[in-house]
Amino acid sequence: MTKAPGKGFIVRVVMNMEKFNLLDECRDARSIFISGHVRPDGDCVGSCLAMYMYLKKALPAAAVSVSLEEASEVFQCIRGFDEIDSTYAVEGNVDVFIALDCEKSRLGKAEDIFAGAGKRINIDHHISNERGCGDVNYVVPGFSSTAELVYDLFDRQYMDAEIAKAIYTGIVHDTGIFKYSNTSPKTLRVAAELIEYGFDFPQLIDETFYEKTYAQNQLLGRALLESIVFMDGKCIVSAIDKKTLDFYNASSKDLEGIVNQLRITKGAECAIFMYETGNLEYKVSLRSCKYVDVSRVASFFGGGGHVRAAGCDINGTFYDVVNNISKQIELQMKEHEEADRAADVPEK
Repeated sequence: MTKAPGKGFIVRVVMNMEKFNLLDECRDARSIFISGHVRPDGDCVGSCLAMYMYLKKALPAAAVSVSLEEASEVFQCIRGFDEIDSTYAVEGNVDVFIALDCEKSRLGKAEDIFAGAGKRINIDHHISNERGCGDVNYVVPGFSSTAELVYDLFDRQYMDAEIAKAIYTGIVHDTGIFKYSNTSPKTLRVAAELIEYGFDFPQLIDETFYEKTYAQNQLLGRALLESIVFMDGKCIVSAIDKKTLDFYNASSKDLEGIVNQLRITKGAECAIFMYETGNLEYKVSLRSCKYVDVSRVASFFGGGGHVRAAGCDINGTFYDVVNNISKQIELQMKEHEEADRAADVPEK
């Protein structure tokens, strides 16, 4: 245990997977800064806003703020969305920085604020951040979402319908509405507890998951029409170039859900969706069904994520990117086939 210079509280080093008392860790802080990863998704937004509302309620004397890159407007239905600061305006060093759903290199503009904080708390469920990056860490890759971990740390006396709604948002988005393999019996029990707070969860799912603008539907249609299957139908890939994005006056937020639609193509084990971010630069999203660990594929190219959902940035032409990714997928396919053959060999 070491005392943070110039602060009135103790920095305690907590290893990953060790549950800690969140309010005790923040009790003496005058300023608490909350942030998550670049290009925030539902889990990131839900976790950050749940944490923001919870700490403002439980520690009213502290100055609590939340900063993220501009998030999709579908999350406007969550209280506190309009209070997210996308300028990352901070005066001096903050007492406590809470990094959610990522490790420090994915904090973007907030990374320097994280480095100068008196105490750094990291809560995450990504296997690529298994060791954690804070002074206090609660990183459990087996959990469905960071939102589920956040709920694990909240004192129930400060819970309310709006906080429950934000947590539920994070969970449903990272589990594909409880469809992905990261959904555990505990996840479903947590979801049941959350909906008991009385928010309109069917409407929440519609507004944040299913509803699309006309332009978003057009882009989805283009992506499906121009998709390509290969590896005997085991992989499907599609891409949107910058020219198309500009034509629809669209951004990356308008492309959410496309890779998941590709993933449910019959016979496909892997889905690859990419969009052009610059000249010969692509942002790539990967999904798999049963056999391929796409986090391994993404990590090979400097990205990360989960076993069934991951992403990375790759330079090259469309065909360069597909060829490079497919080599890594093919390696795992062969491993699976060899394991199946070995399992079929009768014992002597």
